[in-house]
Amino acid sequence: MKFGGTSMGDLERIRRAARIVAAEAASGKKVAVVVSAMAGKTNELVAWTDGAGPAAAGLPLSDDEYDVVVASGEQVTAGLLALTLRNMGLNARSWMGWQVPIITDDAHARARIIDIPGEKLGAALDAGEIAIVPGFQGVTPDGKITTLGRGGSDTSAVAVAAALSCPCDIYTDVDGVYTTDPRIESRARRLAKVSYEEMLEMASLGAKVLQTRSVELAMAKQVPVRVLSSFIEPDASGQMPDKGGTLICDEEEILEKRIVSGVTMSRDEARITLLGLSDRVDAPADVFTRLAEANVNVDMIVQSQARTANTVNLTFTTGRRDAVRAAELMTAGQDHLGFEEIRVDEDVAKVSVVGVGMRSHAGVAQTMFKALADKGVKFQAISTSEIKISVLIDAAYAELAVRALHSAYGLDAI
Repeated sequence: MKFGGTSMGDLERIRRAARIVAAEAASGKKVAVVVSAMAGKTNELVAWTDGAGPAAAGLPLSDDEYDVVVASGEQVTAGLLALTLRNMGLNARSWMGWQVPIITDDAHARARIIDIPGEKLGAALDAGEIAIVPGFQGVTPDGKITTLGRGGSDTSAVAVAAALSCPCDIYTDVDGVYTTDPRIESRARRLAKVSYEEMLEMASLGAKVLQTRSVELAMAKQVPVRVLSSFIEPDASGQMPDKGGTLICDEEEILEKRIVSGVTMSRDEARITLLGLSDRVDAPADVFTRLAEANVNVDMIVQSQARTANTVNLTFTTGRRDAVRAAELMTAGQDHLGFEEIRVDEDVAKVSVVGVGMRSHAGVAQTMFKALADKGVKFQAISTSEIKISVLIDAAYAELAVRALHSAYGLDAI
């Protein structure tokens, strides 16, 4: 089980989470729980580290101490949940990341899990203990605390489930995965099942329900993940009602495959265009090598002929946070790359349709482009995979596009 930041937001919500945990334990299940920090607490801790300032010249970066500070939010909620469960008469104990241990690499603030030996945790569960594990944190092989990056508690939960060879229930402030954001389209429908691949695309394209790395891990380790609302309550007898939610599972477990399962939107986009780039064959490789070496992720790429002979216009997109860095890299290499002008536009959005049924059905792109054309929405770039089509559009039309596509694919009738 995993409870997110809104589910741990205050003592009353922690008590509600404890009642859900107690109901699962009462049904005879062995229970391990992964918790996030209270909503907003990590931002506060990050601000404190910013206020402390960087290391002085000549000293190494303080990323390791940053992790010590920001990992403390989950330690607090793990202890509070264990205290609450004990108050209810249950045998519960908190396990810090270094006690489990959750072993990671040493990339502080963005560490990746290497291994979770499940022996200690498994033995505790076998002995009847409810184990509470703080998410988002781990420990390097040489004993330094690390954090996994924003949303890392989802990854922690899936990794713990994989180590224990059990499914993973993720309790959050929504009751499942929807065909699109219900705040944009009121006719959005909750999906009973979504394949790992679909969820991975949705998460990477703007859906906020699960962190991308957690879905990657679940798919790699074949961990069934169910997204549930933490605002349900056990009944008077202490039993959980039908929890509903959305099951993230292997495609083969979904009998009726939809052509399109969801529509997503991301405003965290920036479009960068190099005008009058030299038409030499290695110019694009030079551009994207510079970006890759600086760890700038690129998504959509469009090249078109420029007005000037022997030149092209090259457009690509990055996340907004990478846009300034990308522009600086291009400007610094302008003489070598040989382009005339650079333009950066952050007033764009990416709208995508996702579905495993695209593999076996024609006309998916035609439906998308006709629906956008009927609403007067122009697209600036396109990217595709086997199960998704994404278009870059003016940010002002993003919500209109989402509603139009949701209707065009009949998602309001699921």
